[in-house]
Amino acid sequence: MAKAIFITGGASGIGQAVARFFAARGWFVGLADVNAAGLAATRAMLPDGMATTHVMDVRDRDQWATALAEFTAASGGRLDVLFNNAGIAIGGPLANASGEEIDRIVGINLTGVINGARAAYPHLKATPGSALVNTASAAAIYGSGGLALYAAVKFGVRGLSEALDCEWAADGIRVRVVMPSFIDTPLLDSNVSGTNYTARDAVRAAKLEFTPLDEVAQQIWDGIERDKVHVIIGKTARRLAFAARWMPGGLRKQMRRGRGMG
Repeated sequence: MAKAIFITGGASGIGQAVARFFAARGWFVGLADVNAAGLAATRAMLPDGMATTHVMDVRDRDQWATALAEFTAASGGRLDVLFNNAGIAIGGPLANASGEEIDRIVGINLTGVINGARAAYPHLKATPGSALVNTASAAAIYGSGGLALYAAVKFGVRGLSEALDCEWAADGIRVRVVMPSFIDTPLLDSNVSGTNYTARDAVRAAKLEFTPLDEVAQQIWDGIERDKVHVIIGKTARRLAFAARWMPGGLRKQMRRGRGMG
């Protein structure tokens, strides 16, 4: 029986790229998202008979249980990797954020990841050599002005991953947290709260790089095998990690000036 990966946020972006990468290597793929049309488009990119689709909201625990039960029934009982990847982006100062925006980003980006980890645990434990892979962000390395909400939830995902790496080691479950810098995905098309420009516009204005999706998928594949919790992807993320470790005072000053890592 082929190895099996279940991917949230599978309708586009990193989730779609990872689905294509793993399927090309013979893995059975479960695709989950709220976007049914996007799921169908991703599935059409994969070999026939090698994928299932699940329209679900990661905030709903019952939908998690149903989707994973359906997927493991189709995969022969295997769940080798849960890729907890679904997420949204909200930018702008915290003072400008609405209550609805706060609840939505916390619900999807943090509670959704916790729900996925809890729902997947018995399936991962029953599959030798399995892994939980959570998508965080370079924003989980050091918080940036204008990304307070996004940094908060991504730091939460990082902390959860580090804790589960300890808790689940005895069960033989590897845990990884992916911390990419800027990837050319639909997330960057979201408007910065209180402005008329997008996150993509801000990245371009700062002259920062976009990491290609194929490179992200390759590094996630490689990162599962390496014995490190953190999978840091992209030049900006690597520079940020270096500065946070070796020159935190200088990094703080730079962030306060609003220059980021450009």
